[in-house]
Amino acid sequence: MKTAVIVFPASNCDRDAHDAILQVTGIEPQMVWHGDSEVPDTDLIVLPGGFSYGDYLRCGAIARFSPIMRAVISDARAGKLVLGTCNGFQVLCEAGLLPGALVRNRSLRFVCDMVTTRVEVDDSPFTHGCPKGTLLHLPVAHGEGCFFADPQTLRELNANEQVVLRYADKQGRIVPDANPNGSIENIAGVCNRERNVFGLMPHPDRASDEHLGSADGAKIFLSMMEIIRASHSTTAGERIKRVA
Repeated sequence: MKTAVIVFPASNCDRDAHDAILQVTGIEPQMVWHGDSEVPDTDLIVLPGGFSYGDYLRCGAIARFSPIMRAVISDARAGKLVLGTCNGFQVLCEAGLLPGALVRNRSLRFVCDMVTTRVEVDDSPFTHGCPKGTLLHLPVAHGEGCFFADPQTLRELNANEQVVLRYADKQGRIVPDANPNGSIENIAGVCNRERNVFGLMPHPDRASDEHLGSADGAKIFLSMMEIIRASHSTTAGERIKRVA
């Protein structure tokens, strides 16, 4: 699995993403500077967490105009897998690759904690192997992680099964007390309609090893690896048929 991790000014989880991918897949990802104009030939693009451009304007709003984002948007629209965690989720929303927006936590305070999320969609490239209802224990660290969408967008997200993760309590119940930021309908992660772009506020990269308190985040990376591997096998089979 060939992976590229995009590095923006003030990204602080780029190495977390790098190390998680290396540990889970055994293949070292390429680090791509935001000022580059092209993404190397990869199977997966990761936009990591951090404070791109210091969040001086609005989270992800400046990073969205980085030169590399033209290539990211083009690859996403071509069907390549794209994962955005925390600030990366914000960048994907600002870039129009995901619906909705991330706004200030309802508490107006920065939240750093371990949360429980419930898998709502089990057939996405990011949750393959996780049955619906699976609970993933993942850390969060954000000040603007409250997902918001207008009523029409929210209806479409639910109708199209684009809400991949929701905040839940330890029993898997979707309740207000389990919501760390006031996100509408406890939404923790969404995908696009084509299901190749996924943004989530929790950090799977910080939960890829039991020594970190949870290895549940590795399930997301393993899911993508399996989907990519299957895609390669299918593509190879199609090439053989064409040659024959």
